[in-house]
Amino acid sequence: MTAAAAALAPATSLRSISSSTLRFLFFCSRNQTRFHSFPPVPCRTFPISSAIPRRGRRCFSSLIARAVHSGEETKMEALEKKGNEMGNRVGEFRKKLKIADIKGGPDDGLSRVGQTLVVMGWVRTLRAQSSVTFIEVNDGSCLSNMQCVMDSEADGYDQVESGLISTGASIWVQGILVASQGSKQKVELKVDKLMVVGKCDPSFPIQKKRVSREFLRTKAHLRPRTNTFGAVARVRNALAYATHKFFQENGFVWVSSPIITASDCEGAGEQFCVTTLIPSSQEADQSPVDAIPKTANGLVDWSKDFFGKPAFLTVSGQLNGETYATALSDVYTFGPTFRAENSNISRHLAEFWMIEPELVFADLNDDMACATAYLQYVVRHVLEYCKEDMDFFNTRIEKGIIDRLTGVVEKDFVQLTYTEAIELLLRAKRKFEFPVKWGCDLQSEHERYITEEAFNGCPVIVRDYPKEIKAFYMRQNDDGKTVAAMDMLVPRVGELIGGSQREERLDYVENRLDELKLNRDSYWWYLDLRRYGSVPHAGFGLGFERLVQFATGIDNIRDAIPFPRTPGSAEF
Repeated sequence: MTAAAAALAPATSLRSISSSTLRFLFFCSRNQTRFHSFPPVPCRTFPISSAIPRRGRRCFSSLIARAVHSGEETKMEALEKKGNEMGNRVGEFRKKLKIADIKGGPDDGLSRVGQTLVVMGWVRTLRAQSSVTFIEVNDGSCLSNMQCVMDSEADGYDQVESGLISTGASIWVQGILVASQGSKQKVELKVDKLMVVGKCDPSFPIQKKRVSREFLRTKAHLRPRTNTFGAVARVRNALAYATHKFFQENGFVWVSSPIITASDCEGAGEQFCVTTLIPSSQEADQSPVDAIPKTANGLVDWSKDFFGKPAFLTVSGQLNGETYATALSDVYTFGPTFRAENSNISRHLAEFWMIEPELVFADLNDDMACATAYLQYVVRHVLEYCKEDMDFFNTRIEKGIIDRLTGVVEKDFVQLTYTEAIELLLRAKRKFEFPVKWGCDLQSEHERYITEEAFNGCPVIVRDYPKEIKAFYMRQNDDGKTVAAMDMLVPRVGELIGGSQREERLDYVENRLDELKLNRDSYWWYLDLRRYGSVPHAGFGLGFERLVQFATGIDNIRDAIPFPRTPGSAEF
């Protein structure tokens, strides 16, 4: 047992730390004080693991067992000598120092002047003069580049002379931060050492000159390196962070809803089918049609499919969210959804993300209040923590966007009934492309007129829609003609949020399914929620890409998601 105790004693030597870990620690900044572009998140320190056995060699536990059985005395010094057999220790995780950390804060980095820092990123531009070379480096953490000033005495200057450093190349730069003599930035890096990490082929398609967004959609794997798409990605990230933060702070539980489903939440039939009936033993485009199993009457035999029945990509996580709401109270889902709508307009995607909260013991008024508070919260977050990117959008994408978003945060939202909205549109002194009458579904031109012109840019919530144009799960109002549904309309986008009070009465849901000729058997579990402790509840859905459009001013929804999926396009 003495031997086992000695084997279990904590190691004190650092000789087992790998050389790669030492190199990583060397590259870390000696000064760990940082400025944050976003609210600081507590940095996780991952504990150093115990020794990890290498394949085919004796591990730490086998040495202990051997010592116990043999009675031999085992010293820590002896174990240290066998360090190569036991594996290397995992180093401590540390957040990288990025350009946003260096140039962040109210002084734009002046408090770090005199510090020796390391910057890693991609070359945006290189400008060589007789005695000095200026290299603009961007690491994606912010819109700003780090201007690196290099003379011929710096280590690695030969890589500049040889032409290895060009736009698009990735580099590692070490130097002293100094106050800049230029007017475009307050600090710059005086380079001591430079290394090319990855050179860039001359065919790199994103140069300093401007290119169209249409062209960049064909280069979706490279477009994040442009100012516009880098800024969109950061704002999208901030909106996602603020979304989780809002709901978590308000007591909601995040639920992962399934992507594959056998039900159609919206009842529109615009779903992608998921099947394994098409043979996959060869190239998909060579699959014979006659290999698909059929029933005796010539129909597709779905019983032979993977799930034993037709299955689809989900159009919404709402129905699944309701199941957890009736057990955990308030919940929300945030995930990808799909719609096989053969449309090429700038408002539609085949794959998009949805935010869908469900509130229990709640009605439509609670739902509207939650939607309003949510939108104001995330917009306020972006205005506060994405100032540089928002200034860029205000200058290059949509002049006045900051004022527009500030108005969303500060103004009281307006609500009116669908009937009142129709009357307002009929009185409008303009001709709409789509005729207006009671019972019609509001089109984008109608929605934008209401929020942009009738109410001068104020967000508007339209409620109590005709039941014939809404989904089966919406609660029927006492008039028998309308349902407790609401749409939030915002400038430039139109409908941003759609929600409703859910129908909690079993007989009403069953009748509505029958009216719409939807199979009750496909919704048996959803109907069970109305049998076992049903409660009034409400919720809404928000297309995340439309929110990104609203917050950035980007006019085409294909530019609000990293890799757009549209009819005829599934690249990348």
